[in-house]
Amino acid sequence: MLNLPNLLTLFRIVLIPVLVLVYFLEIPYREPVLAGIFLLAAVTDWLDGYLARKLEAVSDLGSFLDPVADKLIVATVLVLLVSDSAVLGRVVHPAVFSVAVCVIIGREIAISALREWMSELGNRGVVSVGMLGKIKTAFQMISIMLLLYAEPLNGMPIFRIGELSFYAAALLTLWSMWVYLKSALPVLANGPVAIRESGGSLGETRDSGH
Repeated sequence: MLNLPNLLTLFRIVLIPVLVLVYFLEIPYREPVLAGIFLLAAVTDWLDGYLARKLEAVSDLGSFLDPVADKLIVATVLVLLVSDSAVLGRVVHPAVFSVAVCVIIGREIAISALREWMSELGNRGVVSVGMLGKIKTAFQMISIMLLLYAEPLNGMPIFRIGELSFYAAALLTLWSMWVYLKSALPVLANGPVAIRESGGSLGETRDSGH
């Protein structure tokens, strides 16, 4: 069902090739434009969720597309950054930055697989949205936007602030993944029997956003 929240999610997906195109263009104000496109994507991410709840327009299509759109745009930008020699020449160390990128992308793949498996067992709520995930996502989005902007602003080293925030996001990513796995451990160890014995739930720990 293509309601307004779903259209915003699709718009976010359409922004991905636009962002990639602008990244490789030599145009005036390229960096602010890139940061602006990513900021627009982040705003629509918040807005589609808000409207879905406000308009009572939550749908299966939206529940599927929203996290897919988030992961696609984040992974795309991170691949662009880590493959850019100019970016690697500015970070503290290319290996550290590359490992942080791998941690974030790898975690998203692993947790998406875990969510899918838990959903098949009827226990998807174990790995649903929580405060730690929201904080991680905030650090991730802000750091990527600052890395894209890259240029100093009023004397502030925007790129370096973005880089350090990105490393903080990577650490939060590892922490949130541990919370996910810890919550799902009874099922990972014992399978569906653990769900039945615990009354259909593995506890109240809820984590991660996008």
